[in-house]
Amino acid sequence: MSTAPEQNGQKSVGGLDHGLAGLSLSSKTIHADDYLNTDTDVAPAMHVATTFRYNRNPDLLVPAAEQPDPFDPAVGHIYSRLSAPNTSRLEAILSSIFKGPALTYASGLSAFHALLVLLNPKRISIGEGYHGCHGVIGIHEKLTGLKKLDLHCPAEELQPGDVVHVETPLNPHGTAYNIKAFAEKAHSRGAYLTVDATFAPPPLQDPFEWGADIVMHSGTKYVGGHSDMLCGILVINPARLKEGWLKTLQAERVFLGNVMGSLEGWLGVRSIRTLEVRMERQSSNATKLVTWLDAALHPESASEKDAVSAETSKIVQTILDKIEHASLQKDAIKEGWLLKQMPNGFGPVFSISLKNATFARRLPSKLKLFHHATSLGGVESLIEWRTLSDATVHPRLLRISVGLEGWEDLRDDLLQGFKALAEEQTKLGQ
Repeated sequence: MSTAPEQNGQKSVGGLDHGLAGLSLSSKTIHADDYLNTDTDVAPAMHVATTFRYNRNPDLLVPAAEQPDPFDPAVGHIYSRLSAPNTSRLEAILSSIFKGPALTYASGLSAFHALLVLLNPKRISIGEGYHGCHGVIGIHEKLTGLKKLDLHCPAEELQPGDVVHVETPLNPHGTAYNIKAFAEKAHSRGAYLTVDATFAPPPLQDPFEWGADIVMHSGTKYVGGHSDMLCGILVINPARLKEGWLKTLQAERVFLGNVMGSLEGWLGVRSIRTLEVRMERQSSNATKLVTWLDAALHPESASEKDAVSAETSKIVQTILDKIEHASLQKDAIKEGWLLKQMPNGFGPVFSISLKNATFARRLPSKLKLFHHATSLGGVESLIEWRTLSDATVHPRLLRISVGLEGWEDLRDDLLQGFKALAEEQTKLGQ
């Protein structure tokens, strides 16, 4: 196996690059994998090999049973089911910015499956959220007898080893839960708190600060950021490393076989370099759109600077029934926990419920800048009549994932779409 040189005094310790501890988030996204540089390319090359040559010096060959850490990319690669150059570089960056050892998987759901295999709980407390996670739980119900508890069950119903799984912000609504409150509840009973933070990666939210034991992400969304890669991520709270979770996850991933592909790893490194600027802009765009929609729907409570014209308000009120987003959780903001948990923005996803299912079905076809598609997190704005992909969601709901376009352009596109629906309704009523 080849040995990668250390650069700039950086070392990989426990999966974390401590040589960059004092740098900003954006600096880490660009430089946290520098210690894995083995050539002079500024942009990392894409490695497609699945197997790697051993050292030609027989005296340097180390049997598997004697290797201190066969998963350490700084030592070298053996087989891509253990580690590979592109995915290892992505994991180095993720470990630095997520503040804990990070492992990548073939998809968000494969990461969630690995999480349940690791903890092997008898019961899981979970609420709404991504229907795919409930599908994975269904498989574990069949295999292990795993039982579901309500997310808001009394603490007394939890037992040691149970899992409380919180998705925040919540899919498809974009509303937030108090991570600290759930951590205290879980830990008071010896249970674990796992958090799906897909909708709010750094710089928006740090679940470890509020007590999460494991954080998962569908890296397909904001880590990828360009609607062109599948990825799942698990990050371990450093306080849990003494329990051997990292080595167990690494070993089990070899046999579960749910590794991320080399192309996806390369795409992930390319994408994560711009994570901070993308998240800040997309979250800001979403909050501005939500504020505008809320002012049009409830003009009586809008501030002077957010007020909209009476004509705009009338059009929006004809079509729109409800908006959901963390920025509208007034009680949570007043209580203080939400601004502490999400100090840099409320996330780029929100939902709208229209007056009827026909409006919801037809609105996407009226829009010019929003693509009608599932998934989220890309640089382009998406809107989805959510009932097409999630049977649990009511047919009046549309999920909106806000991209990097000018927010005023997105506002104007939504308004002309509402106008078109209103005109259709008027014609049908004549």
